[in-house]
Amino acid sequence: MWPPSLLSDLLHESGGVAVIDGGLATELERHGADLNDPLWSAKCLLTSPHLIRSVHLDYLEAGADIIITASYQATIQGFKARGFSQEESENLLRKSVSIAREARDVYYSRCSESSSDDIADGRILKHRQIIVAASVGSYGAYLADGSEYSGDYGDAMDLEFLKNFHRRRVKVLADSGPDLIAFETVPNKLEAEAFAQLLEEEGINIPAWLSFNSKDGVNVVSGDSLPECVAVAELCTKIIAVGINCTPPRFIQDLILSVKMVTTKPILIYPNSGESYDADRKEWVQNTGVSDKDFVSYVNKWCEVGASLVGDTRRRKALIDIETRRKVAKLLAIPVLFAANKSISLNELLLDVHRIPCKMRDVLDKDGKVIKTEGRKRNQDFDFKLKINLGSKIKESVIQDVEATLSGTAHLLLFLT
Repeated sequence: MWPPSLLSDLLHESGGVAVIDGGLATELERHGADLNDPLWSAKCLLTSPHLIRSVHLDYLEAGADIIITASYQATIQGFKARGFSQEESENLLRKSVSIAREARDVYYSRCSESSSDDIADGRILKHRQIIVAASVGSYGAYLADGSEYSGDYGDAMDLEFLKNFHRRRVKVLADSGPDLIAFETVPNKLEAEAFAQLLEEEGINIPAWLSFNSKDGVNVVSGDSLPECVAVAELCTKIIAVGINCTPPRFIQDLILSVKMVTTKPILIYPNSGESYDADRKEWVQNTGVSDKDFVSYVNKWCEVGASLVGDTRRRKALIDIETRRKVAKLLAIPVLFAANKSISLNELLLDVHRIPCKMRDVLDKDGKVIKTEGRKRNQDFDFKLKINLGSKIKESVIQDVEATLSGTAHLLLFLT
């Protein structure tokens, strides 16, 4: 049985908002992988598992608290269609989890070997709780025909078919050592019910989250009521978080409010860029999404209205942009709250920081680049003024009870633009 405080401990440690990693496929392609295949990112389990581990590490070093395995489009049925046996197919599912766990182990080793407290060479190296989430995509993801974005499985589809399709896959992944199961891009209520029932029927001994997608900002993509879909998660004790993924950012705020009406569980959000998917060409249409700058402003609003697990499935590495806005707080070892309010204009922010035990600390500019280093010897208490060049504009930065930093209770709210 999982620790009952799995997510609450993570959220407490991360200051109220935990970071889910970014798009896996995008980064695999950036590393040179060819994903033009029905298996999509799961193809790399066959051809280049080292690239998957590398991407997991990239996200951990960018500050991700949760990494999601490369099993979204990995199914026993899909592998068998490629000529693999049942045993070989199950081993590939297990491999997706072992790669993520290996990446976490490597990351922890790098943290132990690092001489810095938090950041080294632009990498965030902080020994913290990291959750490995085993991804389970929808039946539509296996079909690779775009039906994961429509939820239309045909009139003949029924609950038992979906449970039997997913049953062994879910069991194998759950027994492979992840911390939770991530049911992602769930397009209809029927499949949500199938997942919830499988958790009970198969005696799955780890928790899960359930995330839906929407194309109108009101319902899930099939047209099913979002509150009714969320109610499925709320009634299942093994589902410990629920939310939205692979959905345009402009819809997310209203969807969070809709989810909050039904559940008290943590709400997770990891949208896409708002680009349109061409199912015939099996690619995303360029220039139909939001910019990185706009995305960051969205994140602030989502956390204000209730999101506590935030990530990004967009087709670029926006997690790094979010983490840049956390680096100053990480340098001061202060928890971050994504809850900025009004906008103000100034050229620099001068912070009085009192008696913080630390080594030399880098000061970053608005792009996350080191502009100077201040501090004294490691573990020596001292008072100093920290000057941060912010450019022309920031979202309101607030320090509450700075002198409480020694007890870890102070908060720095900082959103650079």
